Amino acid sequence: MTDWVRVCEVDEIDQEDVIPFALGERQFAIYRSPSDTFHATDGLCTHEKVQLADGLVMGQLIECPKHNGRFDYTTGEAQRMPACINLATYPVKVDEGVVYLQPDPPD
Repeated sequence: MTDWVRVCEVDEIDQEDVIPFALGERQFAIYRSPSDTFHATDGLCTHEKVQLADGLVMGQLIECPKHNGRFDYTTGEAQRMPACINLATYPVKVDEGVVYLQPDPPD
């Protein structure tokens, strides 16, 4: 079973915002929803590999800063062209004010 990786303190992500998180060569985007839940996706847009953390969070959507493709960050589903390939999503948990990511969830 894969271990949980510490990402940041809860208060380091504003509501309806996103931050980047790198783990080795891998890039993730960590989101805090308007309803105060946390989510994680791949950190790069599936269209042209741009950092999603530089994009705009609107509700449960992230808009890529380069070509304005959109994804539902709770499911990873591509919502607007030119993005047409979904993002992978990852389990996130909060424990004692700390956000954790499971980068390789068990099958």
